[in-house]
Amino acid sequence: MALAPRLEIKQSQQLVMTPQLQQAIKLLQLSNLDLSAFVEQELEKNPLLDRNEGDSSPDTPLDVVSDKDTGFEDDWQNDAGALDDLSLGEATALPETADSPLDTDYDNLYNNDSSADGAAPASLADGTDTGYLAAAGSGSYSGNDYSLENTLSEDLTLQDHLTAQLNLVRLSAPIKFIAVYLIDLVSEAGYFTESPTDIAQTLNCDEQQVTEALDILRGFEPAGVFARDLADCLALQLKDKDRLDPIMQVFLENLPLLAKGDLKGLQARCGVDQEDLTDMIAEIRELDPKPGLKFSSERTDTVIPDVFITRNPDGTWHIELNSETLPKVLVNNRYHAQLNTKALKKGEKEYLSDCLNTANWLVKSLEQRANTILKVTTELVRQQETFFTHGVQYLRPLNLKAIADAIGMHESTVSRVTANKFLSCDRGLFELKYFFTSAINSTAGGDALSAEAVRHKLKQLVDGEKPNAILSDDKIVELMKNEGIDIARRTVAKYRDALKIPSSVERRRQKKQLIRS
Repeated sequence: MALAPRLEIKQSQQLVMTPQLQQAIKLLQLSNLDLSAFVEQELEKNPLLDRNEGDSSPDTPLDVVSDKDTGFEDDWQNDAGALDDLSLGEATALPETADSPLDTDYDNLYNNDSSADGAAPASLADGTDTGYLAAAGSGSYSGNDYSLENTLSEDLTLQDHLTAQLNLVRLSAPIKFIAVYLIDLVSEAGYFTESPTDIAQTLNCDEQQVTEALDILRGFEPAGVFARDLADCLALQLKDKDRLDPIMQVFLENLPLLAKGDLKGLQARCGVDQEDLTDMIAEIRELDPKPGLKFSSERTDTVIPDVFITRNPDGTWHIELNSETLPKVLVNNRYHAQLNTKALKKGEKEYLSDCLNTANWLVKSLEQRANTILKVTTELVRQQETFFTHGVQYLRPLNLKAIADAIGMHESTVSRVTANKFLSCDRGLFELKYFFTSAINSTAGGDALSAEAVRHKLKQLVDGEKPNAILSDDKIVELMKNEGIDIARRTVAKYRDALKIPSSVERRRQKKQLIRS
């Protein structure tokens, strides 16, 4: 066959993913607070986006739904329909072998929209500005005005605190250089586990110099820093209080006995009576096992619910998005029309068109995100209604596919909706992922039980055991099978470890100690 160039017509099918659709899918997995930060960035970049400080339009009550409502939009009933409806302009082709367009890592695919992406969705028929109540965040200002926040210093780290003390000590240049190097190696909790020999080889210095620098640093505040292990950390703190006597040293060398609850063995090792041992334990408990954490920069963030679930007087469920954390944004069509009346250069027109496309698509994406969250949450409440009515012991086994099949969405879409989101109900604050648990079979052949419900039952059994009748794992298996729960001993041990419940031997020692005290 001769090789020659030729033209061929070939027909094929492809799934396409526009940058706008990639953005919409990306917004699904963001919590309300993360979405707020994203919208704030868009507000700063896009002059056609405005905050809507007023109430949401009464014609589109997107943030409230009850379990009797069925008026959800059908844009995302299935992934293929979503792609057909939302694929605008320039697209990224996906191979036919892709299981789902929503399983792709869109964080790396998304690019900012441009005027080449085609026309954005049309605004309302009456020409009014389109807006949507969707995730709130406080605006940021980067001007030069005076602000109290600008005068606040950063949190002092453990390394900063140690370096400040080092600067007050008169040392030779080599020792000070080694000390600075050691400070960088101390852990966040204040421990130092590196070998002086290895450090001496790394710095090409004498090991005695490393030991000298380390001894100096072990005397710094907070007491207990640069300890090798827990016993050493406690010893440094006791030495700082002038309480490290030989008996206390023996006590620290036998800390594993205290952890096991073997107080008799610890008392025999130390050679003291029960009263002295009690005083020594009380003194140890006043010490800080992780002295460096007081300088930790980590803060525990308060979890803010994304969805509220309440019970209606008629017994139905009221599901509402948390409007306090949703941004109120709208497209400023009036400003766009005003700019269009002016003589603009080609580049300016393209920029204005790009801003309008991006603004319209963001508003629609926020609306679609809210509808999808409400649709998934409504089905979740329907399938787990026994939990909301009776408690955790009635939590049913559930997976993402069950929700996806019920509402006509892809499983990966449900996974993104339930990620990083929390709901608040009468029983507390729960992550949406909490309601998806594996199944434990029933011995009577009845309905399977949720793994979370089984863990709750295990905790109830352990909490209710008597000091003279501690339940072993085998006994727990027997009791659960009597109640219709088919569970293996290794599963009981795994759940017990996850709940941080000690073994039966350790629980027996602890409860005997409580009785004696």
